Amino acid sequence: MVTRRDAFDELVLDALERVESRLGRSLDPLEVAVEDIPPSDPASWEEAVPLGRLFPADGRTPPRVVVYRRPVASRVDRESELAMLVEAVVVEQVASLLGMSPEDLEGDR
Repeated sequence: MVTRRDAFDELVLDALERVESRLGRSLDPLEVAVEDIPPSDPASWEEAVPLGRLFPADGRTPPRVVVYRRPVASRVDRESELAMLVEAVVVEQVASLLGMSPEDLEGDR
């Protein structure tokens, strides 16, 4: 039986695969993770609860994109909207990592 958490993880991995396909290359060594909620201390520039966050490489660790499951899931009314929002969050974070506009990484919707 697939749990909601497992299904969400799969949506994130699928979104990353689509982004890599659009780029025509792998994003290794990028790490992607899912956490239930963001830490209680949001970054000073964040006004609302973040849906995802990019942690740039720091010399010892590779760059990391984290998608926050509960804030993302709470923003949609229908299950069919969830995959679209997950992909938008992944695209936004990867675009930030690569210094690109999210629009440059979006697929046909």
